[in-house]
Amino acid sequence: MERRLTAILAADVAGFSRLMEADESGTLAALKTLQTELINGKIAEHRGRTVKLTGDGMLVEFPSVVNAVACAVDVQRKMRERNADVPRDHRLELRIGVNLGDVIVEGDDIFGDGVNLAARLESIAMPGGITISNSVRDHVGNRLELIFEDLGERKLKNIEKPIRVYNVIVDEVAAGQTKQTTLPDERPSIAVLPFNSMSGDPEQEYFSDGITEDIITDLSKISGLYVVARHTAFTYKDRPVKVQQAGKELGVTFVLEGSVRKAGSRVRVTGQLINCKDGSHVWADRFDRDLTDIFAIQDEITHAIVEQLKVKLLPGEKKSIRQAPTTNVEAYTYYLRGRQFWHRHSKFYYERARRMFVKAVELDPHYARAYAGIADCDSLLLLHYNVDVGIENILTNAAKALSLDSELAEAHASRAVGLFIQQRREEAVAEFERAIALDPNSFEAHYLYARACVQQSKLERAAILFERAAEIKPDDYQSVCLLIAIYRSLGREEDGKAAARKGIKLAERELTLHPEDSRPVQLGVGALIELGEVERAREWMSRALALDPDDPITQYNVACGYAQLGDVDAAFDLLESALPRAPEKREWIRHDSDFDSIRRHPRYQKILEMIG
Repeated sequence: MERRLTAILAADVAGFSRLMEADESGTLAALKTLQTELINGKIAEHRGRTVKLTGDGMLVEFPSVVNAVACAVDVQRKMRERNADVPRDHRLELRIGVNLGDVIVEGDDIFGDGVNLAARLESIAMPGGITISNSVRDHVGNRLELIFEDLGERKLKNIEKPIRVYNVIVDEVAAGQTKQTTLPDERPSIAVLPFNSMSGDPEQEYFSDGITEDIITDLSKISGLYVVARHTAFTYKDRPVKVQQAGKELGVTFVLEGSVRKAGSRVRVTGQLINCKDGSHVWADRFDRDLTDIFAIQDEITHAIVEQLKVKLLPGEKKSIRQAPTTNVEAYTYYLRGRQFWHRHSKFYYERARRMFVKAVELDPHYARAYAGIADCDSLLLLHYNVDVGIENILTNAAKALSLDSELAEAHASRAVGLFIQQRREEAVAEFERAIALDPNSFEAHYLYARACVQQSKLERAAILFERAAEIKPDDYQSVCLLIAIYRSLGREEDGKAAARKGIKLAERELTLHPEDSRPVQLGVGALIELGEVERAREWMSRALALDPDDPITQYNVACGYAQLGDVDAAFDLLESALPRAPEKREWIRHDSDFDSIRRHPRYQKILEMIG
């Protein structure tokens, strides 16, 4: 038996099943062309050897780690060039994992933990991304002048010990490397910080946040600009920070900041574009207009930035940044308000959100996002609270949204949830994957997909999706708190502790804003128990039940706490009340690690028999 230390690259096509379902012959032909025109040549250029092809995947061996990573980066950069003019739902996008490890050689094939780890790294890579192990990062050092994002330690399937992993930032280079015109560093770089709400009412922040997000979205459509993503920019919300400091931390030359004051039928928007190198004001303006002019204001701000930074708009970009999702400002306001309510995740707020979305549709029957919002509210009211909304209504609203905008990521996610409820799980997964491919920054797609994965006991995938949801929406306590039990089930104890510390801080912040809401109290219980704060956890359990005594989700979450603390009868009393009224939780209980200590109890078996 021959063994050797080698660099292993594993790759596959993201969303391959969906692509095959849509166009089998076309997808196979495109994959073959990709291999012959790009991949095979790059492997040879970097002295690699293709060990085997596995349908849409491949395993490649390299004589050095530097060769393997350089090949992966070259391939992904060329892939982005090839995909530039291809519609998102037709693109072939690779996920790549690179590892340095010991392998067993048998003929032309290789086996062993080194290969297995490369495959696991590939499975957690984002579409178009590269994930590497700590050993690869150490060996590469600064020789390729790349930027590496530390993703922390991960517990990977069938790998005994947690592995520290890194994401290779494909579009950026470290200081000192010769820049290429295709890299974002050559383009003007800008961050749009969250606009301040000047209304004095925290409940009005949804409007200023919505305007900020829309400006980021419009600027992101311009190929001549490098724009910091929404989720990164929003980490500066409510943080006292100097603009030049923010620019330095974000690695951009320009920062746009501003404020919004909405009063009755009038709105005042201020904006200023600052050069972070010297702190000078490149542009500033104030808009005092009727509220109905808000879309025109956003358009003027976008075009002012483009003009000041001397960015040339392509013909298609001129058209795309003028396309607002609605031209009805009242419908827009209702939609933003509904989305704010939806993110609080309780029956009361789902019902309020639904009313907002319905009102938006009444005002603008062509508002695709509002139809998707209705579908999402109905899905969670049905799953969480057994509200008889009719599964066909969910699918009809999702279909309506897609008929108005076929590339709307949240609409594909809405349809995916409806399909999942109908037990059409392969179709649902395809829709979720398509949603993420269309918008890798969609919170809704990642959050809803993660919940579906939990119901199927796909906990590793659920963890990745919840982690991404938490990155996209840094103030979301729910994704972080839901990760605690998942990490425990996966044996990732340190990750569970870290999630608990972060989750309790976010839950406390939410409670400060909305003390009447039991949801942060319910989920915060698990975080407190994880941190050993037992007495405080009991106080929160009592508070949750006092706020929502008859709510089945509250009862279920508090039952989790009682089970962990050994109060068996209290846990079973709540479960017997909650589960008949909460369909989704009937699946969760079968693999929820919070109930590990009571699974042998006779009442647990009776509950399983009760829910079927």
